[in-house]
This record gives sequence, C-alpha cells and structure tokens, in this order.
Amino acid sequence: MPKIAELAGDEQSECSRTFVFEDEGHTLGNVLKTIICKYPDVNFCGYTVPHPAENKMHFRIQATKSVRAIDVLLRGLQDLERLCDHMMETFEGAVASHHRGSA
Repeated sequence: MPKIAELAGDEQSECSRTFVFEDEGHTLGNVLKTIICKYPDVNFCGYTVPHPAENKMHFRIQATKSVRAIDVLLRGLQDLERLCDHMMETFEGAVASHHRGSA
C-alpha cells in the first residue's frame, strides 16, 4: 500500500488537494504544516488525524493558481529533509565538541 495517496473525490483543481499519509500523524503533520504555511504561494495548509484508531493523516494544501499542490507538498518534504539533516549535523558536531573538551 502506498504511503501517500490523494483523497478520493477531491476537486479537480491542481492547486488544491488533500493527501492521505499512511502510518503518520501529528509529528509529521505539525512540522510539515508549519513549513508549508510560510510559502507565499500557499493560501491554506492544514492537517487532521481523522480517528485515533486509524493510523493515517489527511493533509490539505490550497495554493495559488500558479502552482500545483503536489509541487508544494514535494517542496515542503524536501525542505523538511534539509532541516533534519542540518539539525543532525549540528547535534553531532556539538556532541563531538563536548567529547573533545571532556577528554
């Protein structure tokens, strides 16, 4: 089963979509929403976890007419990946620095 799908019955406009993430919840939803909401070409971005017993998240993007929602989602995921990489590099550098200082 795919990890991401589009919600069935969503409107025909390419700039507005609801994506369904399997096996994801508030952890990914909140940080991804925070990143995407800052884009100037996004009118709305939000997510819901429909029911605690279902392990999925609905992620809604409404962008301006000049951009597709799927492209906004991909850009958001790439920016999140870069943020996580930077955070890990910073953390590992701080740990290495601490070990050098305490040796």
